[in-house]
Amino acid sequence: MTTSAPPLSKVSEAERAARKPLIELENIQKYYGDYHALRGITATIRQGEFFSLLGPSGCGKTTLLRTIAGFEDVSSGVLRIDGRSMDGVPANRRPTNMVFQSYAIFPHLTVEQNVGFGLRRDPRSRADKDRAVQEALEMVGLKGYGKRAAHAMSGGQRQRVALARALILKPKVLLLDEPLSALDKKMREQMQVELIKLQRQVGITFILVTHDQEEALVMSDRIAVMFEGQIAQLDDPETLYRLPRSRQVADFIGTMNFLPATIATTTVDGFDVEVAGLGNCHIAARQSPGAATGEVSVGFRPETLTLLYEGQTATDRESPGVIEEVVYYGDMTYYDVRLDGVAAPVRLSMRNVFGRPVLDRGTRTRVAWSPGALVLFR
Repeated sequence: MTTSAPPLSKVSEAERAARKPLIELENIQKYYGDYHALRGITATIRQGEFFSLLGPSGCGKTTLLRTIAGFEDVSSGVLRIDGRSMDGVPANRRPTNMVFQSYAIFPHLTVEQNVGFGLRRDPRSRADKDRAVQEALEMVGLKGYGKRAAHAMSGGQRQRVALARALILKPKVLLLDEPLSALDKKMREQMQVELIKLQRQVGITFILVTHDQEEALVMSDRIAVMFEGQIAQLDDPETLYRLPRSRQVADFIGTMNFLPATIATTTVDGFDVEVAGLGNCHIAARQSPGAATGEVSVGFRPETLTLLYEGQTATDRESPGVIEEVVYYGDMTYYDVRLDGVAAPVRLSMRNVFGRPVLDRGTRTRVAWSPGALVLFR
């Protein structure tokens, strides 16, 4: 996974903390017979936030989204939206709307008929409804497409129709169930940016379900990483990427190298650690997500390592090794390097700037690194 630019929707910690809580989840439990799908979910989602539920298939993220929408009842726990308990409140009475993975577009209707479908029982005049439809189409970049047949639209356009249909009802919360998964890579990346801009424009809370780590990092203000019906970590994208709280989260988000290590000494501000292939170094306490003793492991991202070319010296530390594999991506080259004394290679990434050669397999090399990039895991 390549590193991405900071999300367009990213706000400061102070601004984020000042936002009013909109959705409050307290010890949400969900059973399907003997199957425990949601196991004590507790979280607060704020007004105007772009929030993502991220995790592998079967982790409970879609079940949680459907619970918020009212399509699933909770077995126990409290769910409040805008301060009001949703116990017994049906889906059509909640201040939410959902965009499904399949978009659920009616192929026999035109674009504007699809967008205005939810206004059938609205007491407004036909002129007001038509005006609302055109405003919704313009909001998602489909001005002038209203008379087109929905089945004749491209995948990206159908996704925008589904968004317009959901937004025309002015929900407090828009729920997005993997809405970009059917698009090709280029269109998906384009729609990610458009969704960020749209969310910022309308100012309502978006909750996205995705299994795509890069998509969540790019789009979200905060991300809840889920495994087996529980939230393993809830943080902003940068904290989640740089300081994962567990090896499971670190391994799921992007690419993370792990090396065995042993704690030699515990100090007031951290740990003196002997790391295979890297040697002895000091790791600050903030870089250790939990209590650590004895045999541990150290994790670090590919971009935190640098190959040293002839004549270059490391600004901090360096370790010798041999290049075992080279994968060229155009803008980046990924190298698998076996550090001296380590059984498995580590992966590092180098940007292909002008004048920097791509090294061959079997090349003896030196790897520069810094203790500040290491995370200590139990």
